[in-house]
Amino acid sequence: MAKKNTPSVSPSHFLGVVVFSLCFFVPKSVLGVKKELRFRKNGGFKILQVADMHYADGKTTSCLNVFPNQMPTCSDLNTTAFVERMIQAEKPDFIVFTGDNIYGADATDASKSLSAAFQPAIASNIPWAAILGNHDQQSTLSREGVMKHIVGLKNTLSQVNPAEVHIIDGFGNYNLEIGGVKGSRFENKSALNLYFLDSGDYSTVPAIHGYGWIKPSQQLWFQRTSAKLRRAYMRQPEAQKGPAPGLVYFHIPLPEFASFDSSNFTGVRQEGISSASVNSGFFTTMVEAGDVKGVFTGHDHLNDFCGELTGIQLCYAGGFGYHAYGKAGWSRRARVVLASLEKTEQGGWGAVKSIKTWKRLDDEHLTTVDGQVLWSKSHAGKCLPNNP
Repeated sequence: MAKKNTPSVSPSHFLGVVVFSLCFFVPKSVLGVKKELRFRKNGGFKILQVADMHYADGKTTSCLNVFPNQMPTCSDLNTTAFVERMIQAEKPDFIVFTGDNIYGADATDASKSLSAAFQPAIASNIPWAAILGNHDQQSTLSREGVMKHIVGLKNTLSQVNPAEVHIIDGFGNYNLEIGGVKGSRFENKSALNLYFLDSGDYSTVPAIHGYGWIKPSQQLWFQRTSAKLRRAYMRQPEAQKGPAPGLVYFHIPLPEFASFDSSNFTGVRQEGISSASVNSGFFTTMVEAGDVKGVFTGHDHLNDFCGELTGIQLCYAGGFGYHAYGKAGWSRRARVVLASLEKTEQGGWGAVKSIKTWKRLDDEHLTTVDGQVLWSKSHAGKCLPNNP
């Protein structure tokens, strides 16, 4: 999202680099042969969401909205340090970067900036994926060029677009399947489905001003993909009565994010909802599909709430990067999602039992806040202690 004039926030002081190695497997997908991920032997799968890094030229790029005494030593390297700290603290199974990964207008060389921005994920050997925001293409690469560069980086599961679709708007529309625990009855089923979409940058329709939106061709791809996954999950072997839960990631929030007030969300809303000026109908499309339990966006850095609407949790991550606007006394932050499987009567692992979330602040202790249950088989929206 565009820069705003807002007060300051203290930057990270922790620049240590920590590397972890987590494994992933390559089964045959119901939608073709592609890399897939799998739940851990403890029945969990953890996703780290990083929104709006706004990376530019590294140590020569200054921070925005930090205290004056921090300015001389604050740069993109503080953003890098925060990613490294989050990887060390949470040890995620998967990392998702939800757009505005670089701030193109201030990036001298888009390829170099992208590679530097994702370097902590690359070095960790943890599988990761990225989608585009509205600023990634404002340097030396087009939106297609940015996505192609991302796809060429090490350890990424990102895709430019689905191989089976010849015509689709945008770049970075794809899905990933999370397989059940190795050796369990769900070993060959996708127990959790992740969808990634390009929400565009700015409207190309003269009569419509403002930000882009998810187009009909993308929604059609989502509908068909969701239906295929649903049929696969509900047929033998281990036929299930309903679909596996799905999580959706894109950059620009939907107009429906404006449906909440302080009485019915967890987190904070400190700025307006900067969605497209038209409603694409994608929220209704997700409700109709029946499998989506959560939507995760960025774009509005000062919002970090989750609110439930018609059975779907709509969640912001909160601003992550230091070369992005922030607010005095309000730490940069990241969102974590943990999906947990249920134990079967035989003592093995079955379907997803619950999906929880919390945020980490880039303060001295990486403070955990706003833990909550996003979805479970019995209830949703239950608050958790601040140490989930």
